[in-house]
Amino acid sequence: MASAGGTCCRCCWGTVALGLLVLLLLGAARAALALTEQYPALSLLKQELHRQPRQGQAGGCPQTPDWGEQYAVECDSPLLRFHESDCELRGSSSCESLLSLNTEQILSQAKSLAEQKRFPFATDNDNTNEDLAIAYVLIGSGLYDEAIRHFSTMLQEDPELVSAIYGRGIAYGKKGLHDINNAELALYELSRVISLEPDRPEVFEQRAEILSPLGRISEALADLTKAIQLQPSARLYRHRGTLYFISEDYATAHEDFQRSLELNKNQPIAMLYKGLTFFHRGLLKEAIESFKEALKQKADFIDAYKSLGQAYRELGNFDAATENFQKALLLNQNHVQTLQLRGMMLYHHGSLDEALKNFKRCLQLEPYNEVCQYMKGLSHVAMGQFYEGIKAQTKVMLNDPLPGQKASPEYLKVKYLREYSRYLHAHLDTPLTEYNVDTDLPGNFKDHWAKNLPFLIEDYEEQPGLQPHIKDVLFQNFESYKPEVQELVCVADRLGSLMQYETPGFLPNKRIHRAMGLAALEVMQAVQRTWANSKVRMNGKTRLMQWRDMFDIAVKWRSANNPKGLLEVREALENVHKVEDLLPIMKFNSKTRDGFTVNTKVPSLKDQGKEYDGFTITITGDKVGNILFSVETQTTEERTQLYHAEIDALYKDLTAKGKVLILSAELGEADAVCNLILSLVYYFYNLMPLSRGSSVIAYSVIMGALMASGKEVAGKIPKGKLVDFEAMTAPGSEAFSKIARSWMNLQSISPSYKSLPSVSESFPTLRTMIEVLNADSSRCLKKTIVAV
Repeated sequence: MASAGGTCCRCCWGTVALGLLVLLLLGAARAALALTEQYPALSLLKQELHRQPRQGQAGGCPQTPDWGEQYAVECDSPLLRFHESDCELRGSSSCESLLSLNTEQILSQAKSLAEQKRFPFATDNDNTNEDLAIAYVLIGSGLYDEAIRHFSTMLQEDPELVSAIYGRGIAYGKKGLHDINNAELALYELSRVISLEPDRPEVFEQRAEILSPLGRISEALADLTKAIQLQPSARLYRHRGTLYFISEDYATAHEDFQRSLELNKNQPIAMLYKGLTFFHRGLLKEAIESFKEALKQKADFIDAYKSLGQAYRELGNFDAATENFQKALLLNQNHVQTLQLRGMMLYHHGSLDEALKNFKRCLQLEPYNEVCQYMKGLSHVAMGQFYEGIKAQTKVMLNDPLPGQKASPEYLKVKYLREYSRYLHAHLDTPLTEYNVDTDLPGNFKDHWAKNLPFLIEDYEEQPGLQPHIKDVLFQNFESYKPEVQELVCVADRLGSLMQYETPGFLPNKRIHRAMGLAALEVMQAVQRTWANSKVRMNGKTRLMQWRDMFDIAVKWRSANNPKGLLEVREALENVHKVEDLLPIMKFNSKTRDGFTVNTKVPSLKDQGKEYDGFTITITGDKVGNILFSVETQTTEERTQLYHAEIDALYKDLTAKGKVLILSAELGEADAVCNLILSLVYYFYNLMPLSRGSSVIAYSVIMGALMASGKEVAGKIPKGKLVDFEAMTAPGSEAFSKIARSWMNLQSISPSYKSLPSVSESFPTLRTMIEVLNADSSRCLKKTIVAV
């Protein structure tokens, strides 16, 4: 088959392409791969990695020969294409008469092939070679059963005719490995060839390509290793590297891709794979360099642009990621994986309208794409479009896994999301002070959702369906708000931007900025009322505010931005480069068989000399040599009560000093209040499991409580700093306070904050909260520019 541009490339027609087999293998592995955040981009990259070798070059010419480079034919040879065009010209729908229609062509091509001995294991007998060549032409024409019969006839006369045994094995493989009989017959024939010709590397390679989709990876790796020992080649190293990659042995895969490139540096696909081995080990900058090198070799390499975009997205570089996703889509506007990845990036950037466009286009191309369907439902619900959101969620629920097939993460989560969406819709217009989702939904509902467990909750009563009288949230024009409310929102946007982590993996999200800025302002107003002896309305009761109420305010706003709220899976701590830096503050170090475990201790302020359990850091190796780094927080009831008692004591002291502060202008009082606020949040960080949600919630409480004390945070969190990690690794609350204050650049609060309207009164329901989060904030940006 000629390439689209008329240029010649090497073709392959003897075996099942490795990329196709990798795709088949992926079917069993996909459900076990997790995305980040909730849909780690890493798994999406891996899915497409396994797909793309199948595509080949322009016009359909695969990049490497199947049965060995020495047997490759030129793309402009008619050997593999005559049956396609003739089938169309003669108007045969089934092409069943292809053989009879093209007998002369088949014989002509077979004769040419035999004369040049351009097929595996050619003999010294010209007549035998012509017979063998006929069968190989039949394979190239897709007539596998005819080829098998032809080889079988020859083997009746000569049972040890190696080329016929080999060709019959190829034909069985080509028939389709979905039929286990074909696979077993192909393996049997190839094993016979190896017993007769034990020094031919292409046979070991061929057998590996049959073994890999059957899940027999270790056997496939052994065959490829034997082939490399017999005759190393760039292709063999690349193929073996791909299998190591699938096995998640990224370090060994990297070595093979590197060796492949040393033998043949002009391999864009090997360079892409090399970049992905960096990517999956968290070496994003090295991955980016490899992806760029792949693009130097192949300027129209869609997968390299897509992978480059995802790497930049993981670094938090939204503009660079957008640029590369766009370049991929300019080359192929229907590239589903790029649409899916870009949609997810836009969702986590807070650009829900744009995200929806990508998910909808993805579903036009792949109607049963569960990730796009799930994210479409999530995006609609986040914008308050519950009818469309629940419709999309229901479609995911209908994709029941086949018997023996593992359910996808989206399928497992969608029932929880639909129940939660129904709950939110039913409470759209209920005052937020009159209900509490934590008490309304059973505790095991949240626990099962976070752990991706099947929806099997004893005695659970389903939420009522959507009620027609409760309408979806409509778009609210920003200019329709009163000027003072507009000012409130603009202040919130600015405050929220100060909570942004400048660390790989944290993408700026304008909706979260606004939500958490409003949370900080509401905390400020609530704390000020408390210090003035006023009561608050929370969870249907009017009472004095407790420390939990401050965090509930922040949780409320975080949940309004993300329908999943804080039901996030506990995630391993990210971006830690030197574990040794943690050891001086650890109090306990124990060796394990494959690594070590370190437990932190948190000193008590309430009971001097007493220590609480902090978190556990574990470093181990997996079966393929990767280093596994995990951080866990043990949330036992006893531990939780100890921390609550500590925070209760701090909050009591904070409230007393806060009441004194509003009546006094003494600097010392303000510093004491500031330290108490930071100490209280220090214990909260050490109490809670690690998650992106809990981190920003705690920081918004810090900012709001500090504003209540007359101090405003003006500084940004330094690049590379994670506030929760700083708290968890600090030797005590005093040390954490010192660290945090070093970047906060605390200043006296602007007098204009006193005239801001009440956040809770301006946005009293979930509907009004979603409306303000949906509102365009470009006017705030213009006002900021004018002010500067």
